[in-house]
Amino acid sequence: MENKTARLTVLIDPAKKSAFEKLCYSQDMTPSQVMRRLIREFMDHNAPSPSPARKQPARKRRS
Repeated sequence: MENKTARLTVLIDPAKKSAFEKLCYSQDMTPSQVMRRLIREFMDHNAPSPSPARKQPARKRRS
């Protein structure tokens, strides 16, 4: 886990929050653990891939 943390506030319908918490606990996970996993997976699938390194054109040798 990361050394430092930051808080993310999410507004959600109270009934959905309660159902989400119950589902998380039924899977032996906290809501925070589930949200961190969802965020990581979302970022892995949607982050732009690094651009390939551009090759420098070959220099001509002097004869």
